[in-house]
Amino acid sequence: MSTFDLEKLIAQKFEEEEFQDCYLVEVKGPNGGKLEVFIESDSEMTFRKCQRMSRFLEGHIDEAKWLGEKYTLEVSSPGVGNPLKLKRQYVKNIGRKMEVKTVDGEKYEGILMTVEDDVISIEGKVRKKVGKKKVTEEVTTTIQFDNIKTAKVKVSFK
Repeated sequence: MSTFDLEKLIAQKFEEEEFQDCYLVEVKGPNGGKLEVFIESDSEMTFRKCQRMSRFLEGHIDEAKWLGEKYTLEVSSPGVGNPLKLKRQYVKNIGRKMEVKTVDGEKYEGILMTVEDDVISIEGKVRKKVGKKKVTEEVTTTIQFDNIKTAKVKVSFK
């Protein structure tokens, strides 16, 4: 089985009404008999959607004997702690607190305000030295997509 074959199968499932706002984020494996499929949704990614996708893929994998007799298939959403990979994921997270690390080694933390064709903007607090005092200012930073090394949603339990 190739990743291309698997992606075609997933795209086929995405044509169903329940899955039309879903998209593939990543496929990992099969490594050591383990295949991981990460899917996301523009609205809500539910356990039921992951379960239905898993059963759909499992049926095809078993029928074609792509992974042999023993394998593990995991279908899930990437989860909050994982880095965002697709622009579509950024759009879904507008208004949430983010941590962005750039290719140049800069680190920004703040609220994701906008997502455009090739940039995002984050609004956050920055401490600056003014004379002998330190002041906190709200600053909006624009970051090019091609300059983002990692971007993660920050979970707050306040």
